[in-house]
Amino acid sequence: MINNLWIITGAVFIAALLAAKAIFGLITRFRQTQQLENRRLAESKRIQKPMSVSNGLRRERGLADLDTPFLRPIFDLLTQSGLRLDRYVLLSAIFMLSFLLWLVLGFFTDYSVISFLAAVLLALVLAYFFFVVARQRRIARFAEQIPDAIDVLGRGVRVGYPLPVALRLVAREMPDPIGKEFGLTADEISFGQEVKTAIDNLYRRVGQEDLQFLVVAINVQNQTGGNLAEILSRLSHLVRTRAKLHLKIQALSAEGRMSAKFLSLMPFILFAIVSLVSPAYFNEVRHHPLVVPAL
Repeated sequence: MINNLWIITGAVFIAALLAAKAIFGLITRFRQTQQLENRRLAESKRIQKPMSVSNGLRRERGLADLDTPFLRPIFDLLTQSGLRLDRYVLLSAIFMLSFLLWLVLGFFTDYSVISFLAAVLLALVLAYFFFVVARQRRIARFAEQIPDAIDVLGRGVRVGYPLPVALRLVAREMPDPIGKEFGLTADEISFGQEVKTAIDNLYRRVGQEDLQFLVVAINVQNQTGGNLAEILSRLSHLVRTRAKLHLKIQALSAEGRMSAKFLSLMPFILFAIVSLVSPAYFNEVRHHPLVVPAL
């Protein structure tokens, strides 16, 4: 009877996990199709005031200036994820995840305060890694677009456009996420922000490494002068070369990374299999106070 209960519980868990993965895949594909469009241009057609468009795009990502050194890295992570944030929805999701994890941990140990605190901590860690993955995916899309964006920016400067107009040209020609970010930078300069501050804000909102080269090039040219079009042309070639090298490294290290993931998951897989085959195997240590921290 106990074996059948464990098998049913495991089957239900696996079915729920597969259903969640399927739903997440559908949401991801929907978001990818939506991100092919430039939301800033769509909002500009709907709202005629550029200031309202810029402020609306900032509010939906929770953009604000935080001077607290402890909270600023967390805020930058949320900003660079590019997700539309609602603090109440976020807190509700973390609370529900904590409750579900508490039910799971309590099934293996006991429903105590320690297991609840462990569930809350685990929920916060999972939420953090969710935003880290979202940030990495957005930065990867940004990295694919930045060489073409630099080419468009360089051609605009070469034909005589001032930098804000060239940035706006990139915002009009390129899809999200790079189109929206360059558009916000162009709006900041148009509304009176210094070029250096606006470009630094662009890097802070995105956090992509290659973008730092563009920030330095524009800031140095703005202060000392020089042929910005030629600098951008060489920078585009440099970024493309770095991207090719990065892809080559990923291809060469794919087998090792896959082995590392498999070996990391193997203890949890073995624990689940042994618990299903022999539910009494872990009875002697199941109620030990170190079980929950170890898990």
